[in-house]
Amino acid sequence: MNFQDIFPVLKEYTYFNTAYSGILYQPLIAWRQQHDQQYLAGGSNFRLESGTIIEKLRLKLSEIFQAKNVFLIPNFSFGFNTLLNGLAKNQRFLLLNEDYPSVAYPIKSSGFEFQEVSIDENLEENILKAIESFKPTAFAFSMVQYISGYKLSERFIKQIKQSYPQLLLIADGTQFCGTKTFNFAESGLDAMLSSGYKWLLSGFGNGFCLLSDQLIDVLYQEKSTESLPTAPFLQGKSHLAMNLEPGHLDTLNFGSLDYSLNFLQSVGFEAIEKSNQLLCNQARAEFYSRGLLPEWMIKRESQSTIISLPLKTEMVENLANAKILCSARGAGTRFSFHFYNTVDDLQQLLDVIDGKD
Repeated sequence: MNFQDIFPVLKEYTYFNTAYSGILYQPLIAWRQQHDQQYLAGGSNFRLESGTIIEKLRLKLSEIFQAKNVFLIPNFSFGFNTLLNGLAKNQRFLLLNEDYPSVAYPIKSSGFEFQEVSIDENLEENILKAIESFKPTAFAFSMVQYISGYKLSERFIKQIKQSYPQLLLIADGTQFCGTKTFNFAESGLDAMLSSGYKWLLSGFGNGFCLLSDQLIDVLYQEKSTESLPTAPFLQGKSHLAMNLEPGHLDTLNFGSLDYSLNFLQSVGFEAIEKSNQLLCNQARAEFYSRGLLPEWMIKRESQSTIISLPLKTEMVENLANAKILCSARGAGTRFSFHFYNTVDDLQQLLDVIDGKD
């Protein structure tokens, strides 16, 4: 498949910025236009008939991620804040230092007791030591750190859950979901929340929340005994759904997520994972050979699709002039690689770094 034919931005730029925003593609735009044309022509009839979009999406998410409890949210931040509001205030949170603000801020500002763990070459050891000393009831973290690209391995997450089964593990999957295959039921996680606009290529305004039975049992306990609304259009909604999915669900935005999940399935999540790993491994080797990455970082067991490099301002300007899109994050410049990136793209980046372009 020639991805430039369906992703127009790839004809104009070398796109290493999926971690900032995924890109749209022609078939999705055609579907969105058709959706709105049908809404334009049908009005309320279209809304009445389009509810199947929502249920199709729930089933698709359940199928792809092997999750029983699926809720639809407009973005990670909304879902995470809503989840926190349903937890007792005596929860003690373990956090990672400099994690995504939408993970850390709601916990800190809501009055939960918390402790932060430093992110360095001993990250996993630091986490286990903190669990033993601080004795948290919940560990909230990004699967992939948005600044550095550090990734917690699925094996390590399972290890934590096996060793501390009562510890609630709550993950932000926004920089993870769409980069590889993932089985929520076997992961050890109690929650995986993700926006759809990055690696899932679904545009803004859509996301999802996957929950374990263990976590559901402790959410919104004070509301579980209250009577639910009796309006016919709310029949069948649980107390938890009334909080996580209040009001109408937008068929354009959630339909876009459903469409993109089908598109990514057609490409193949295993193929996407393999392509991402091969290109990222090659990129890390090239960056390491140029002294841009430390040895311990390239030897980490589990790697993400995000790489941060300590580039000087002049080099960042050269990248922009060469129409290479990336992001300044923290003290570095962040590059993110997805399946539509190629070895030629990487070579263009290396040529600029080497002063050849």
